[in-house]
Amino acid sequence: MDEKWLKKLIRNCFVQYGHDMECLPLNDLEWKQLCEKILLEKTNHKDMDMYEIVHDVIYEYITK
Repeated sequence: MDEKWLKKLIRNCFVQYGHDMECLPLNDLEWKQLCEKILLEKTNHKDMDMYEIVHDVIYEYITK
């Protein structure tokens, strides 16, 4: 999967939840962890839409 596309989905999701990436900067490790978690969820739930998975993972990240 294209990493740039996935990062764009993640950024857009943060914006939809009212977060600006400047206010919530992610370091390289956090980006990697989010991408890995999203890809793992997609592997485990092949029938789920990628957008739904991204929203679920980002919501969990924001609310933890």
